[in-house]
Formats: sequence, C-alpha cells, structure tokens
Amino acid sequence: MKPKRFASLLALLPALLLTACGVNPVTGKKEIQLISAAQEVKIGEQNYAPSRQSQGGDLKVLPELSAYVSTVGQKLAAVSDRPLPYEFVVLNSSVPNAWALPGGKIAVNRGLLTALENEAELAAVLGHEIVHAAARHGAKAQERGIALQAGMLATQIGLATSNVDQNLGSLLVQGASVGAQLVSLRYGRDAELEADLYGMQYMQRAGYDPAAAITLQQKFLQLAEADGRTRQSWLEGLFASHPPSAERVERNRQTAAGIGTTAGAARGELGTERYQAQLKPLLALKPAYDKADEATAAAAKKDLPRARALAAEAARMLPREARFHQLQGDLALAAKDLPQAMGHYEKSLALDTEYFGAYLGGGVTAYRQGNRQRAEEWLTQSAKLLPTAPALYYLGAMAKDAGRTEQALEYFKGAAGSQSDIGKQAAAEYTLLDLPRNPGNYVAAGAQQDARGALVVVLENRAPVALTEITFTPVLLDAAGQIAQQARSVRLARTLAPGERTSVDAGVGPVAGEVLPRVRIRIDRAVPASP
Repeated sequence: MKPKRFASLLALLPALLLTACGVNPVTGKKEIQLISAAQEVKIGEQNYAPSRQSQGGDLKVLPELSAYVSTVGQKLAAVSDRPLPYEFVVLNSSVPNAWALPGGKIAVNRGLLTALENEAELAAVLGHEIVHAAARHGAKAQERGIALQAGMLATQIGLATSNVDQNLGSLLVQGASVGAQLVSLRYGRDAELEADLYGMQYMQRAGYDPAAAITLQQKFLQLAEADGRTRQSWLEGLFASHPPSAERVERNRQTAAGIGTTAGAARGELGTERYQAQLKPLLALKPAYDKADEATAAAAKKDLPRARALAAEAARMLPREARFHQLQGDLALAAKDLPQAMGHYEKSLALDTEYFGAYLGGGVTAYRQGNRQRAEEWLTQSAKLLPTAPALYYLGAMAKDAGRTEQALEYFKGAAGSQSDIGKQAAAEYTLLDLPRNPGNYVAAGAQQDARGALVVVLENRAPVALTEITFTPVLLDAAGQIAQQARSVRLARTLAPGERTSVDAGVGPVAGEVLPRVRIRIDRAVPASP
C-alpha cells in the first residue's frame, strides 16, 4: 500500500466509525457496528459446516437428540430480542462445550449434555449462546480486528510478503480458520455477564425456571476449582471460552430474584423427567464413547497396542458409530498396517459420508498404497468438508508428480497456512516449485554504502530452505522509476540458511550519496541447497 493512500485511510477512519454507529438489538445501547446484520448471517452460514467438522462433526447415531435440542433452542429463540436464522445441532465430541457463531448458528457437544440435569439447565446453556449471537458478541470481536487493521498495516509496509500464514496454530487452513477462531473465542467478563442476564430472561419468557442458571453456574464453578481429569476436560472445553466465576453465580442469583423466582413465586419448569428421558439413549452409549476416549489418550502416550484394543472394544459396543471405525483406521495407519487401516476407513464411510476424517485417513492410506486415483478422490472430498494441511499437502504432491505445477502450487500454498510440521513441509515444497520463477520473493536485498562509500548489497534468505547460487544485479533507476543503468551480475559465493543475512561487495566501487536511493537490487537466481 502506498503511504499516501494509507494516510488517507487513516484520515477517513474516524468518519467511518461515526457513520457505523448502531443500536445493539439486545441491550439497546449505542455502539459502533462495522459488520452489518446480513454480513453476520453470512459469516455464520459460511463457517457453520467447517466449524462443526473441526469440532467432531454432527452426532449421527442419535438424530432425535439433535431434534430435541433444536426444539428447546427454537423455543428460546422465539422469545429472544433479535430474530435470526437460528440453528442448533449436537456435535459428536466428549469435550463439554457449546458455542455460537454470528448469525445464530449454535452447537452443543454431547459431552456437555451428559453433564446437565434437566431441560432448564439446557435452556440456560442455549439461552446464553443465543445472547452471544443476538447481542453481536462474535461480530464485535470481528469488528475489533477490523478497527485495529489500519494500525497493523503501518507495521507491515516495507516488509516482504510470506507464503506461510503464521497465525494458525493447528492443521486447519484457509476458510476453516475463521470459524475455528470464533468457536474458540474467549469472551470477556462483560459479555459473559450480559449473556447470563439476558439468557435468564429468555428462559423465563419461554417458561423455564431461571434458577437453573444458578445451579448450573455453581456446578461449573465447582468443576473449575476441582482437580483431576474431569476438570481438565472442562478447561479444554466450555471453560476455555466461558470461564465460570463466583461473580457470575451471584449475579445470576440477583437476576433470578429480579425476575420473580424468589421463594413462593412461580418459577417455571425444570423439565427433569423429559430431559432424562431424552438423554437416556445417549447415557446408555456413554461407556462406548469413554472407551474411545481412553483409546485416544493411550495413542497420545504412544501406547498403540492398548489404543487399538480399546478402540476395537468401543466399536464392538457400538458398531454403528462411524467415528470408532475411523479411530481404528487412524491407529492402524499409525502402526503402518495399511490394509487394516483401509478396511476400517471403508467401514466408517459406509456409515457416514459427511465427515472429513475417514476421507482424510483413507486418502493418505491409498496414497501410501500407490492407489493415486482413490487417494485424490478421497482427499479432495476431505478438503471440501474441512480444509486441512495433510489433505492439501498430499493433493499437492500428487499434482506435482503428475506435472500439474500450477495446481500443485495452489495446494502447497493452502497447506502452508498451518504451523504444523506438514505445513512447514508444504511451504518448502512450494518454495522448490516457485523459486526458479520468482527468486526475488525469497531473497530480500538492499543497497548501502560501506565506510569507503562503496556499494554493498545486504541479502537475507526468507525462504524455508537453505539457498545457494544466489545471483543479483545492481540497477540504477531514473527519475521515472525506469532502469537507466545496470551493473554486472554478482553471484554469492556461499549458502544462506533460512533467515540468515549477509553482505557482499556489489563490485561497482563508490557511489554518490544522492544516487543511493535510486539503486535497486534485482535477484536473478537462487537454488535450494542440497541437504
């Protein structure tokens, strides 16, 4: 961006903020709104599917449970302060969590449902998430990023562009990253108190006992203060984005008292029997999911034999759960048992064709078996459902082997959006393909004078691989920015490691100080160094 244009944007920013004022649909307070209602809905629609994929996918074995949760959610949405296209779904994850995207797209994990006692507690969870969407809490987080963007641009002017997005810390890449950030968004104290307050009001309007929000927060606070594996699970789930506190418990008591739930007043219903009847099938399946969780924990400790035995037991207990067959495939693949892995992935896909995991594992397995047609088909489908670095990396490798260089570059560039090891491999592969065509993208160069006034060139390797045979040419621009003269090319007589900087005599002798600003260094060649 040119400095003048940047300065003009900064000058316009106050006017932009003034013209973007609006009224919060829940609180009625005036606030800056840089994201419109239509944009909120679009953000939610675009990120709902990949966010669900990244958080375990939909719970398919009990579709009636999602229907039940949706019924409760829509009952609350109908009395909320803001009409939105609300959607509710149960995700297939043991991690106790719930989240909302802008535009009213809400999810709750089965691991949270099994921790609740009654329908009113479920209403407390869903009402809280409805407020996050209705009161624009997620949108506000996005807007804070927009408001800060102009300031961040100032620090980026003059810096070389990197092919690797260093902001993502997982295997998720490209479009999946926004949803992942919104799902893991940690709300501030004010947003949490606001969601509690209005969520309890929605409970009361919908006929539920708001006091359930008190007992729910008390339970959460006890779990947060406890020790052991259960506490850790909650810290990784709901508490990561919705931290409980004694203040929230007390505020909920005050809210309940203020809306008529004191002793002797009509409290609304808890719906305990109805909730327990709906949860009974899930609780019956919980031992199988617990076995699968134990298998995953054993695999994390590199105990593959135990992990495989536990996963097989889970699959015997609940053979219609596709994730258990996928888990068996993942463990077989980790043990390099390719035929077994492929058999498990095929079983998983026979039960569920709408989750990325088995396509990804099966695609990698097919690639290693030499079945490139199946590998490409399954990895492509996996990437459509959820763009991940492994899927894009292997697709890039196949495109490269087939001579489809442009397609390979696109895949490797996408995979490099992850900070994982495979993302780093993708960045290196991208560099190897792109370097011969654009060496200047990987070697930063600048001109300066030494103590004698001679022209010195400073070179820095910004590629993820070591570079050798770096060749450059000093050029002199005229007043119009066109090349007026150019010196002889110079080849660096050493290898530069990634991030390494060096200086070398340009071979042109002394230059006048007033000429130096018009000197540019053209990078003509750079070659990856041999390992």
